[in-house]
Amino acid sequence: MEEAEAAERIEAARKLFAGPIAFLKSAPGLQFLPDPDVPEVAFAGRSNVGKSSLLNALTGRNSLARTSNTPGRTQELNLFDVGDPIVFRLVDMPGYGFAEAPKDVVRKWKHLVNDYLRGRATLKRVLLLIDSRHGLKPVDGEIMDLLDKAAVSYQVVLTKGDKIKPTELEATRLKVADGARTHPAAYPEVLATSSEKGFGIPELRAAVLASI
Repeated sequence: MEEAEAAERIEAARKLFAGPIAFLKSAPGLQFLPDPDVPEVAFAGRSNVGKSSLLNALTGRNSLARTSNTPGRTQELNLFDVGDPIVFRLVDMPGYGFAEAPKDVVRKWKHLVNDYLRGRATLKRVLLLIDSRHGLKPVDGEIMDLLDKAAVSYQVVLTKGDKIKPTELEATRLKVADGARTHPAAYPEVLATSSEKGFGIPELRAAVLASI
């Protein structure tokens, strides 16, 4: 029965993400956000974690989110409407942990992210992306603490899972899950994905749909 239900959720999510998805706007501050009238699911992660690639894989679009070889390119909240009529929004948050960015820019990013996490009632879940080759870094722990304090539910998602051996990926997933269990706002299940190979993407779509 559970397998059948899981398959149904995956198919429902596939259909939704195969439908209309459109870029709405970039918001450099909370005052530029649309009215909080639909659920939102946000993506957070280090600047080179593969966030844009995962967004494109999730939505089945090649260029919905801009990918760049320059970490830290996303410096605003980028919002995407899913469904017509809209069902929910995806929010691409600025990457963190990019050491070469000017300090005033980093400060601006932090304020924007803090304000959004603490002040957005329609935010249902944050997907925290972690590079599977590196696991949890201290800067990821800082963001997890921030999410805990803001009482925002979040789920850890491993990216670039095709870059390491399957046994290493599973070991990393279990280790990261152990770390997540010490955080009160973290969802217990850690998903492993690959934007390039496509594995884990159907399950991630289902997780997004379930969170709203």
